Amino acid sequence: MNYWKVLALASMTAMVFLIGFEVAHAGPAPEPLPFVQGNQPHMEAALEHLRHARAELEKAEHNKGGWRDAAIGKTDGAIVDVKRGIAFADTH
Repeated sequence: MNYWKVLALASMTAMVFLIGFEVAHAGPAPEPLPFVQGNQPHMEAALEHLRHARAELEKAEHNKGGWRDAAIGKTDGAIVDVKRGIAFADTH
């Protein structure tokens, strides 16, 4: 055998030994980083604005021909929709 064949065989043997050693002594895989839920600053800000708007509508005097009650109902619906959007994004 020539010198290069011996060197190649020794190198391959060492590499197989080192890889086998690493595999045999490997610990469990680290847990993946958790998905950050609720990191939706624009949706959360919109929700706070809608809540503030609803509180202001409640403070308004008179019903304004039914329009105040209609606005409160639509604001309540928007609050529900934003909450559903946040929940959807947190689960997907």
